[in-house]
Amino acid sequence: MPSRLHFGEDDFLRCRFALSPLWETQEVARTLKRPDRHGYHVPWLRRVRTAADALDLTGLWLLMPRRGHSPDWLCPPPAGPAATFEEEIAAVRAADPDAAREDTARSLADTPGALDSPHGRAWLADPVRMIEELAGTLEQVWHTLVEPDWPRLRALLEADVAFHSRRLAEVGLGGLLPEINRRCGWRAGTLTVDSKGEHERHLGGQGLVLMPSAFAWPDVVSGFDPPWQPTLVYPARGIATLWSEPAADVSDALVRLLGRGRAAVLMALTDPATTTALAHRLALAPSSVSAHLTTLRDAGLLIARRYGHQVLYERTPLGMALASGGG
Repeated sequence: MPSRLHFGEDDFLRCRFALSPLWETQEVARTLKRPDRHGYHVPWLRRVRTAADALDLTGLWLLMPRRGHSPDWLCPPPAGPAATFEEEIAAVRAADPDAAREDTARSLADTPGALDSPHGRAWLADPVRMIEELAGTLEQVWHTLVEPDWPRLRALLEADVAFHSRRLAEVGLGGLLPEINRRCGWRAGTLTVDSKGEHERHLGGQGLVLMPSAFAWPDVVSGFDPPWQPTLVYPARGIATLWSEPAADVSDALVRLLGRGRAAVLMALTDPATTTALAHRLALAPSSVSAHLTTLRDAGLLIARRYGHQVLYERTPLGMALASGGG
């Protein structure tokens, strides 16, 4: 059944992109529960299996029905374009207990037996304790499974935002939304999303948050209810190469021309990335990568674009030509 998001005149002016480490954290937990998602993350799963098995995710999984409602309070849309996990988990801990209880009860009702489970009974009887327990579980998942790979994940998500921001400038919002995912359709100011549940909302001047996700693959999520800002979570581009290591082979000619460090940085920029992401990808000091990026930019091989607090570097046509002959 489709979800429908109806745009008014003011909503077109209030659409924005955002990244959410908290969203990726909850989707990591959901992915561990769903074998049908495992194929997208096999190298990562092999690497984290022991650490993942040591986590108790039983309670969190109760609130992740395959079909049905997941509590919005547990992972609200990010307030800014690049919120930190610490900022987002603080917002979870600040949730109103009565509203969180009602939202949780709705989710538990979509899993047979969950309302009468030990977790369900305890949470509904003491929502303050529930908030703290679930926030603590999300923190464990973040620190154990997500934070070590966050530079790589963030680079993928930032590259997606950079690509779709350019497409937005080229084709407008009505042209972009159907491109974001094949399940999205646009007609007469209404975004239709082919999803598992039926959801209808008039944006009411709040606009729409567009949020790419690596671990939501292959799902599209659009069912946030008031008071949360309407949000569309969609699968990020580039997932096929997320866990692959960059090619180590750089031609001798490119190394002689640029030097080994600068050649490696140029070759690693298959998608736009920040200094931190490149340093993590290449196992180099951020200061060294920053110096290489400055030299490559001054030589006309890269350009830098600012998105919020992040600066993304990408190849110019000349840089692309050199890289294509330098692998």
